[in-house]
Amino acid sequence: MLSASDLAGRLAQNAEAVCRHYLSAGRRAGNYWLVGDVDNNKGRSLYVHLVGPRAGRWTDAATGQFGDLLDLLRETCGLVDFRDVAEEARHFLSLPQPEPVSDVRGDVGDASPVERPATERARRLFRMTHPLAGTLADIYLSERGILRASTHGALRFHPSCYYRDLVTARTTSFPALIAAVTDAAGAITGVHRSWLDPDGVGKAKVDNPRRALGRLLGNGVRFRFPVTDPVPVLAAGEGIETMLSLSHVMPGMPMVAALTANHLAGFHFPPGCRRIYIAADADAAGRHGIEGLSRRAQAHGILPLVLSPELGDFNDDLRWLGPDRLTESLKAQLTPEDAVAFLTA
Repeated sequence: MLSASDLAGRLAQNAEAVCRHYLSAGRRAGNYWLVGDVDNNKGRSLYVHLVGPRAGRWTDAATGQFGDLLDLLRETCGLVDFRDVAEEARHFLSLPQPEPVSDVRGDVGDASPVERPATERARRLFRMTHPLAGTLADIYLSERGILRASTHGALRFHPSCYYRDLVTARTTSFPALIAAVTDAAGAITGVHRSWLDPDGVGKAKVDNPRRALGRLLGNGVRFRFPVTDPVPVLAAGEGIETMLSLSHVMPGMPMVAALTANHLAGFHFPPGCRRIYIAADADAAGRHGIEGLSRRAQAHGILPLVLSPELGDFNDDLRWLGPDRLTESLKAQLTPEDAVAFLTA
């Protein structure tokens, strides 16, 4: 079995291929690969040496993070144990897989050879969660005006979810709202974690209280989404709370939260889709997501319609203007038939 240094060396010999696979939002610039961060956002803060004696070494100038390509795989895939990092490296390099090893919960390393470890980790985390009703996460959402969150099967609660500081590498745990990311067939491909303050005062006091894990592109957190039937009309947006706020007054409309603007632009349309309402987000990245999804919808013969909040976002509208005002605002933006079919009285 190859050592850690051997694996890192093999990856470094294929540094550009590693970057193209795990940091696909970036680009080559001379002898470097440039990207925004380890979460594969666009930008130039993180750079990877592609050639020379430092090939495979990387640094994020914004956060101070650095390491070799094994470290990069750990961060981009959301892995913790070195066993999982090494397995991911072997998978990429098409090296022989070691025998599966049972962990303390009795799970076998990677049950399917075609699944990415990050996806399996996401599924494993979701299996460890509890029903949402009455939990700290349910209370958190209720305080944000979302009163029926526990009726959504995609939402669960974890009482002590692992958290790793990306700058200091310190680890701890917090209670968390866990949301399942699923594909069109309803299979879990990832999870989204929102860490919460144990004292019930909003989100946890950490630099980044929200993170996703697993395969997100094309998928999303789905609410009231049928798996087998066609979905002629749906609403899509970035944030979970945004889409839950819309679902509060349109409980019958299928909704999906794509989690980021880039993932919103790449969402895979369900069969039979004729209209898609896109929940607006005021920032530049949000506009990029709306424009990208609108172009793709039109290319597929789907009518894209943008829903705009009166305040900063739809959760602000729900909390500060109230559900009746939000309903009236949406009534003016939906097609007449959708207003009749989906808006609460």
